Amino acid sequence: MIRAHILGLGLLLSGIIGCALTQGASDAPKGSAGSAANVTSERLLKASAEPGQWMTYGGTYSEQRFSPLTEINAGNIGKLGLQWFADYETNQDQHGSPLYIDGVIYVSTARNFVYAFDARTGRQLWRYNPMIRGERVRYNVGLVNRGIAAWHGKIIMGTLDARLVAIDARTGKEVWSTDTVPSSLGLGDMTNHYAITMAPRVAKGKVFIGASGGEFGVRGWIAAFDAETGREVWRFWTIPGDPSKGFESKALERAAQTWKGEWWQIAGGGGTVWDAAIYDPVTDLLYFGTGNASPWNARFREQNSDNDNLYAASIIAVQPDTGEYVWHYQETPGDDWDYDAVSPMMTADLRIGGQKKHVILQPSKNGFFYVLEAATGKLISADAFTEVNWASGVDLKTGRPQVVPAARYEKESWNLAPGVQGGHSWHPNAYSPQTGLVYIPAWEAYSTMTSANPGVQSVPGRFTLGITFGAPVAPGKLQPYDRRGVSGRLKAWDPVARKVVWETESFTNPRPTSGVLATAGDLVFMGNGGGKVLSAYDARTGAKLWSFDAQTAVFAAPITYSLDGVQYVAASVGGLAQGGYFAPTYARMLVFTLGGKAVLPAPEPYTPPPLNPPPSTASAQIIAHGGETYSQFCAVCHGANGVQARTSFPNLSVTPLLWTQEGFDAVVLQGVRADKGMGSFAADLKPEDTIAVRAYLVSRANALKASGGVAGPAAPRPDARATPP
Repeated sequence: MIRAHILGLGLLLSGIIGCALTQGASDAPKGSAGSAANVTSERLLKASAEPGQWMTYGGTYSEQRFSPLTEINAGNIGKLGLQWFADYETNQDQHGSPLYIDGVIYVSTARNFVYAFDARTGRQLWRYNPMIRGERVRYNVGLVNRGIAAWHGKIIMGTLDARLVAIDARTGKEVWSTDTVPSSLGLGDMTNHYAITMAPRVAKGKVFIGASGGEFGVRGWIAAFDAETGREVWRFWTIPGDPSKGFESKALERAAQTWKGEWWQIAGGGGTVWDAAIYDPVTDLLYFGTGNASPWNARFREQNSDNDNLYAASIIAVQPDTGEYVWHYQETPGDDWDYDAVSPMMTADLRIGGQKKHVILQPSKNGFFYVLEAATGKLISADAFTEVNWASGVDLKTGRPQVVPAARYEKESWNLAPGVQGGHSWHPNAYSPQTGLVYIPAWEAYSTMTSANPGVQSVPGRFTLGITFGAPVAPGKLQPYDRRGVSGRLKAWDPVARKVVWETESFTNPRPTSGVLATAGDLVFMGNGGGKVLSAYDARTGAKLWSFDAQTAVFAAPITYSLDGVQYVAASVGGLAQGGYFAPTYARMLVFTLGGKAVLPAPEPYTPPPLNPPPSTASAQIIAHGGETYSQFCAVCHGANGVQARTSFPNLSVTPLLWTQEGFDAVVLQGVRADKGMGSFAADLKPEDTIAVRAYLVSRANALKASGGVAGPAAPRPDARATPP
């Protein structure tokens, strides 16, 4: 049941749910016919003239996530209270930052559900379910979505099964749906290894979108689609393909000189575009970041070679009308560390060295804060904003990092900082023109990097990285030190002075930050991730001025808007359930204003499923085969050694399906739960394989029960990738 609550009064809206479970149901405000989400090119170009709106992912095309609204400010933030909240029907992580357009809040949630709420009251207007399904749903490591776009009465979203869909903003009905990786591309099996989690960007009548899948053996791309019809306009491949088939552009022909061997066959090359993208009307260029080269370990991409592997781990600029290459800057040549260059970026006008410069700002996953000339990609500065030990710095003349040779872990393990979690991940930053500071959800993270056995083969479609996580290292032998885990904090960075101005206390939990919002009221809003608290800080000093117990994880960036002369702050929250996949996460839309008095209901009691497996009767040989198969196909989502490490996926040690092979195969081979993200594995597994996997899980569950082990989620590995693309 969906609940909307205003000032503590519950409005039960179950009557509108039934037909919304498929394509969408409408209960739009009176008089809104034909006017919902009326976002045009002119409005987006002049978005700063409508400070009460939030019409695009980053607020404006600059993506500074800065609001000029001042009604809520550092002087009265203590009076900020909850005005209304509305529950989502999901128990998954919420990464989607909402939009506010002309009285309506639109938000994407886990598994690509989209909601529209009356921004005054929280009344649900419609809900859209794209019914994601099919083999592609397998190829992601988190059922999340980071945001949506609006254009000419449509809400536009990329889906986990790699479609791009347009939804009627007034009714919630689907307008068009496009497969972004059709069979006509000639990718073979690779076409099923993509997923979309990033927020689309819209400009000049086109929707720009990329896809994830770098760990599953794909070739990265970004493409433009007609915003009215969904027809593909152009596609830019970020990695060169098979040279024998020719290259799509001169830029890719040049990039091929930075690869050796048969990279296109080993793992597709990677370089996926799974988050950062900006259209810049000042230069009329589209900028986007690319992900890691695949596999992570360079020795598994190219034996006995030392190459840059363009255009992986780079920022690229193209012409938005044609997709023609303009420039690139590679942040991490020959990436060995999963250092995607897709962390959110923004454009700004700064005075540097006495000259006004139009620049791109990006605190990157690799731990360096980059300032580039927007028109040319020329590097202006690059400085560590968190602990970095893989490089001693960046040469400003060549633009190349000064890599510490031992950090490439060719002979010995290396305790990497920042770890593969990154010094900064996908969480949006903010910039305040008033303070001149960039507000970064920064992480101090560590990963022990150990090269896999040279005999391990990288197979497209399988989660093969060339890395052995958790490899034992003798005490005192790990270089350059032995540290674990991830912590986070909000840092205020001066991009001109190139230094940290202030930082908050450290947050220590599995995913310790959210996206950020800055306002002209001298406020910065950020959640502490799994800490379940949304806070407001003084933009000039970093002093904490306000906090709210969200009862659930806060990952997505908040927004602010003005309606009827009143300023509001809206945050989409939810995730990290205690007790496992089936536990409630209290995922909701929260809306605050001065004097708000609504109260969240107390968390409900929850009893996890019991650890009650059938007897283990299979032979040791069958169990061993099941363990190998599980490790290869299942562990990335369901946890190593049959133990769940995350709440995004079911804990298989307590599933009732352990009692029935028929039911187990219905899910694993027949895909009966594809709409919930569990696609069929029939192309990879035979019935004898699933019998062995089930036997292995039964064996592991019995071992856990005998040892008194906990059936719920295990503590995350200290070096586990914290937030998937």
